[in-house]
Amino acid sequence: MYRHFFKPLIDRTAAFVVLLVTLPITLTVSVLLYFYNHGQPFFFQLRPGLNGKIFKIVKFKTMNDRRDANNELLPDAARLTPVGRFVRQTSLDELPQLINVLRGEMSLIGPRPLLVEYLPRYNAFQNRRHEVLPGITGWAQINGRNTLSWSQKFEYDVWYVEHLSFWLDVQIVWKTVQKVLKSEGINAASAATMDKFNGN
Repeated sequence: MYRHFFKPLIDRTAAFVVLLVTLPITLTVSVLLYFYNHGQPFFFQLRPGLNGKIFKIVKFKTMNDRRDANNELLPDAARLTPVGRFVRQTSLDELPQLINVLRGEMSLIGPRPLLVEYLPRYNAFQNRRHEVLPGITGWAQINGRNTLSWSQKFEYDVWYVEHLSFWLDVQIVWKTVQKVLKSEGINAASAATMDKFNGN
């Protein structure tokens, strides 16, 4: 009952309220990123959701599109703007995803939606992360986030799928607030963002 009725209802209600409350912050960040990213404050990308269904995720664009002499994008760390770094450290880059929650494409809590290119690389166990809606935060995020290895991340994701409950979601929300306030687990140990998953 919670997974299929109350959780979606709570998701949409909470997303609507948070969008209204944070509107001044969202507008301010949008304006700042508009100037830092040459008129592109938002980042759109296709991601797999429930049962692998593809949707378009929206986030604040924290990295510019600077390229080297060979027209290749510079490393993530080199493209992270000062405003983008602050937005990422405070997790404000996740705010626009509340729109995805309102549209029923995401939940507030669930496995993070990863890249479409990863779909054929998952084994049967790893693919179980798509049995629930992807989330803005989740069990993996409060247990290490980008500092986790891929195998650890998938273990946490599938554990959440198997143990999803109202009280577990409450626990994740509370710990997420604590993590955001401490800016813990934002970056992987070797890069500004998580290394790509190549299958295992």
